Amino acid sequence: MATTVNKKKNIVVIVPAIFLFLALFDGWPYGFFTFLRFVVFAATIYVAWMAYQQQKEKWTWIFGFLAALFNPFIQVYLSRGTWVIIDLFVALFLISSIFLLKFDKKQKISV
Repeated sequence: MATTVNKKKNIVVIVPAIFLFLALFDGWPYGFFTFLRFVVFAATIYVAWMAYQQQKEKWTWIFGFLAALFNPFIQVYLSRGTWVIIDLFVALFLISSIFLLKFDKKQKISV
């Protein structure tokens, strides 16, 4: 059952990573970056919740911090150059989490 949870997590982190890599290229309208915030926010909140359910405290905090950074409701305003660096590092981090963050037991379903 752990592989199903890991597959789900992997898909959830690949999608925002692709968006973050796309954001490195110029020419995107402002709406793209707004949508990017929603995608990264939703994905990181979800993985933070999965990590919390698996009692992986460090990962919960890391993904929670990323969710706060990309929060589309209370935005963090930084320069374009700073966001390019952040986008690159977060995309690389999300890809690396595929290999570094492994869930080893069935995910609990609780509210």
